[in-house]
Amino acid sequence: MKPRRSVLSVPGHKEKMHIKACNSLADVIMLDMEDSVPLDAKINARTQIISSLKKLNWDKKLVTVRINSLDTPLGYRDLLEIAEKAGDLINSIVIPKVNHPKHVHCACLMLDGIEMNKGFMNKIGIEASIETAQGMENISSIAKASDRLKTLVFGIADYSASVGASLVSLSGHGEQEETIYPGHRWHYALSRIVMAAKSHGLMAIDAPYGHFKDKDGAKKSAIISCALGCDGKWVIHPDQIDIINEVFTPYQEDIERAAKVIEAFETAENNGSGAVAVEGRMIDHATYRLATKLWEQAQYMNIV
Repeated sequence: MKPRRSVLSVPGHKEKMHIKACNSLADVIMLDMEDSVPLDAKINARTQIISSLKKLNWDKKLVTVRINSLDTPLGYRDLLEIAEKAGDLINSIVIPKVNHPKHVHCACLMLDGIEMNKGFMNKIGIEASIETAQGMENISSIAKASDRLKTLVFGIADYSASVGASLVSLSGHGEQEETIYPGHRWHYALSRIVMAAKSHGLMAIDAPYGHFKDKDGAKKSAIISCALGCDGKWVIHPDQIDIINEVFTPYQEDIERAAKVIEAFETAENNGSGAVAVEGRMIDHATYRLATKLWEQAQYMNIV
């Protein structure tokens, strides 16, 4: 799949932000109808998103739309109208607060019917946001619920509320954590999302960092999620895009190391050798797969 290093969340009811987002360096633009949109602007957001999708040139972007959750009166209408009126212009529907595989199954059945009715050539993907204790408990069954699934996303603020964790910042999105916990407070939750995603061929996307003026904090948060195996991170302000893209872009030394591993491993295989060493270190199939994935990512980004 295409890189999803940075996923810029944009309020669905603000057209000017859509134009700026379209011209940004974010890999993914997520037009949002949920948390960033006040209740009295929800319907307008839906209409505005459809208009922006049709009017602006999104060819260089992955474009997703976050609907309201399916346990609200708004969610099914969001899904129906966005998919029917602009389903051929988007890559994925982002479903918030996925607690059970039935939420994915429901969306899939609706999308099946819409695509058949409209004759769309593309298949609309689904991105599932894990934001509750129940969703985390059911994450393995959610991850394998449909071949439409593209990513699992960590919804840190709602997850914190779901498990009754302390609120230590205004946004509840990852800042000031070190003041109350000796380490990474969400290590287990994020690692579980990564494990479930990767075991089913999905990408894992971390939550945004809430204090958009704290560039050092955003970078530190991204480095941790990257180290745990995440493929990217949501961003809530354009100023965070360059930071997040940099962290999730392979470094030149890593690319060169991957090239050495691939060459040595494939040479050994062609020669029928069972043992492979690079610079005095033994490598195996797992190392080769990691190196291949990194190399392919670098190729897609045109940095090799």
